[in-house]
Amino acid sequence: MSGEMIYPRGSGAYFEQLRALLPRGAAWICEAGTTLGKLLSGLAVELARIDARGIDLIEEADPRTAYELLPDWERVAGLPDTCTGAPETARERQAALHQKLTSTGGQTIAYFIDLAAKAGFLIEIDEHRPAVVGMACDAELYGEAWAFAWTVRVLPFNGTQQGELPVAVAEAGDPVGIPLRGWGALDLECLIGRARPAHTTVLFAYEVEPEPALWFDFTR
Repeated sequence: MSGEMIYPRGSGAYFEQLRALLPRGAAWICEAGTTLGKLLSGLAVELARIDARGIDLIEEADPRTAYELLPDWERVAGLPDTCTGAPETARERQAALHQKLTSTGGQTIAYFIDLAAKAGFLIEIDEHRPAVVGMACDAELYGEAWAFAWTVRVLPFNGTQQGELPVAVAEAGDPVGIPLRGWGALDLECLIGRARPAHTTVLFAYEVEPEPALWFDFTR
């Protein structure tokens, strides 16, 4: 239709508001093709764009839905870090960011087991105590320092999990400081080491093979 103005989405309402603010009279004609109409149409488009960007900012203010400001959120939260690495997709990055910002920490066994589970590991935790008079004869003779030590036992993957715990052996030419043998749990050690109570020492033990379901004694 001739004389009908086509507006980008959202700008029509702004155009009508701008036109309503104009003085009345023949000099203020805002029909399509007029100079004043083109001016108000351009202003309306920009106002609509700013309005839409304001709505986008609501999404960007939430780390679970942020996209354009995701790098800024990660910078504030210190992500990616040396423990968790860098997720590949935006959704994974949002999830990691939300977890980092909402994590309250903890000092219970259940907390560290859950922390390991989120990293994909199954663990058990053993607490230690110094030897005292009256303990069983076969009890470990730990010194006083063991009151502040605990052991994380990393269990092998079972049938409900994805594969087995990988074993990596150091080779000639590897950089100095590389463990002679590793079990793919460096991220786990970093996560738990960072979250442990500062006055404690955490040890890691790895069970490479699962316990058999049945034992057969062929010596009898």
